[in-house]
Amino acid sequence: MAAGLRAVRRWGLVAAAPRLAFTRSASVVKKANNGQPSWLGVGMAFGTSAAVWAFLIKEHNEDVMEYEKRKQERRHKCTGCS
Repeated sequence: MAAGLRAVRRWGLVAAAPRLAFTRSASVVKKANNGQPSWLGVGMAFGTSAAVWAFLIKEHNEDVMEYEKRKQERRHKCTGCS
């Protein structure tokens, strides 16, 4: 019976009990120093936000112009043009 169970565990069909007692994390987390912010990161965050807002406002203005253009075309009822 034990030999069969070992073979099943070896093939990965049964999960083994986790052995976390002697494991270490590969990364080390430092405590955040709020007294000295990363100004490069702050600048990148604000710059990205400003770029996204500028793009959205530009797209909105283009959409409004297209809407007004199509609205004017719908009102045009001249029979000589078409």
